[in-house]
Amino acid sequence: MRSLASYPQLSGELFETVQSNGAFEDSKTFVDAIPDGDPEEIRERFERERGDQGFDAKGFVAESFTLPEDPVTSADPSRTSMERYVDALWEHLVRDPSEEGEWSTLLPVPRRYVIPGGRFRESYYWDTYFTATGLAVAGRIDLVAELAENHAALVDRYGCVPNGNRVYYASRSNPPVFCHLLDIIESERGTGTVQPYLPKLRREYEFWTDGREEVTEDDRAYRRVVHTEEGLLNRYWDDRAAPREESYREDVELAAAAGREERGLYRDVRAACESGWDFSSRWLDGGLESIRTTELLPVDLNAFCYAMEAKLARWERAFGDLENARRFAQAARERRRAVDRCCWDGEAGFYFDHCWTAGERTDAWSLAAVVPLFCGMASEEQAAAVAATLDERFLHPGGLVTTLTESGEQWDYPNGWAPLHWMAVVGLRQYGHDTLAERISRRWLDCNRTVFDRTGLMLEKYDVTGSAGIGGGGEYPLQYGFGWTNGVALALPAIVR
Repeated sequence: MRSLASYPQLSGELFETVQSNGAFEDSKTFVDAIPDGDPEEIRERFERERGDQGFDAKGFVAESFTLPEDPVTSADPSRTSMERYVDALWEHLVRDPSEEGEWSTLLPVPRRYVIPGGRFRESYYWDTYFTATGLAVAGRIDLVAELAENHAALVDRYGCVPNGNRVYYASRSNPPVFCHLLDIIESERGTGTVQPYLPKLRREYEFWTDGREEVTEDDRAYRRVVHTEEGLLNRYWDDRAAPREESYREDVELAAAAGREERGLYRDVRAACESGWDFSSRWLDGGLESIRTTELLPVDLNAFCYAMEAKLARWERAFGDLENARRFAQAARERRRAVDRCCWDGEAGFYFDHCWTAGERTDAWSLAAVVPLFCGMASEEQAAAVAATLDERFLHPGGLVTTLTESGEQWDYPNGWAPLHWMAVVGLRQYGHDTLAERISRRWLDCNRTVFDRTGLMLEKYDVTGSAGIGGGGEYPLQYGFGWTNGVALALPAIVR
């Protein structure tokens, strides 16, 4: 893989000039551009011309790079149903890696992939799973298998599935859901089809548990692993502590106003991006400048890691490796006990993230609490308590709010998101709470359909609290498309009938 320094759109004086002066409204535009010629020649020409009177950085980029285009995401709601629109949209969101140009910042993958839409012109790790739930229902299991092959290839090359298939995402991952993607393939094609992927899944597990032998009571944290009195648990992390290339200006401005050590701030921002919840009051102790992601042991991440351990134990046993099966099963049991002690609040009847630096649970009520149900880590009693809280405090006319805090961040009240609804409904059904699961599913899909009928669009996120339904907040405008919303819209009716 070429280093970041090799790309003029990711590093150096040209990059800093373009990103710092706001040449493009969206900082992601330039990092997704492709040089039209030799990068070194472009850099040299920039150095010669930058001092000229009236030099225009945006114009220079337009002359020297091919700017990215957003995919087709609109439709005429008077001429099609939501389901037919989603089915027709796949061809606009599927990408063939053979069509990618030289010096693109895209990470190479061997097979086709699906992008979310809008400014998100590449595949994303956890998005891919939720998109695949709908592809499977639509009978496109061959494409789902291609997505799994891409994940395997990325793990082979980088040790993990990066946040997205861009060079600038390679220092972090996303919630580890590769094993859930394999669940889809197993359900369609049988357990034997999973066996070739097991070495890759083991390697991904090693990525998330790297440092488990080094952490101690005195030196408690290393990368994504943290030692607690209850056992080893995981946190989100990023191997780089610098402004995000795709949000360079925003991060530099945040650091300037934050009044705290910059490297720690940048790493906490990047770690929140690894979580997929970028951004949420879950990670904050005030405004965004107070972000403290690396100080938290997220309940959802540890539930995903539990699922990885439990599924590895089952698959290793199925293929005859009993020693590995016992090892992963033991790891899953130990993690479940640690999560119960650190993240479960028996009095509240709900899961919360745990601040390991303070030794206490946070008070952030969030839908991260549904992930232990989705991953099969909760007890029957815990699932019942979570279900009651969802019904009483989170459920609104359009579905479930993401948190109970209205902060202006996109992963907070009043927004609802497709992946969280999928995990809530699947998790509740696994514990027998079918009536609540059906009610949540119906309200969410009705919200999707109401907005589609009015706009002809599928949204990245929705306001589930009122009649408008249009989501908002965060560091970029609302996006349309939208991969995981489309997937879940097709998949939910298939499981709640």
